[in-house]
Amino acid sequence: MRRVTRNVVVAILVVVAGLLALGAVPSYLRSGAPYYVVAEPVEPGPSVNATNLSERRYPYVTGAVAVAASGGDGRSEPYWEGPFGLKESFAHSPFDEFSALGQRNPDATADGAVFVSRNGTRYRAEIVREGET
Repeated sequence: MRRVTRNVVVAILVVVAGLLALGAVPSYLRSGAPYYVVAEPVEPGPSVNATNLSERRYPYVTGAVAVAASGGDGRSEPYWEGPFGLKESFAHSPFDEFSALGQRNPDATADGAVFVSRNGTRYRAEIVREGET
């Protein structure tokens, strides 16, 4: 193999490894107290239909609603911020979910909360930080 070809192959492998690391590293970055989405049943009103929301696209909201629907405390899995704001650029967050749900139905948002309905029950979902609940 020629020297130039070998160097190009090595450079490509380094770039691919770097891109793979950028995809995996954000999930390990943690700083500060975690955030949770907390859902609780409320009176009927405007809401986003959460029955068909993708659990892959909305893991925090669907997780909190599922826990609340089963009689639990309505808390999703935790979300930690990354140091120096690095994680937010590369990772999915509950803030992304709330923004997307607010765009679906602006009437289903109020005071930082999003209202979602699932199987005929309306839930108020909000983002809280550990220690604030």
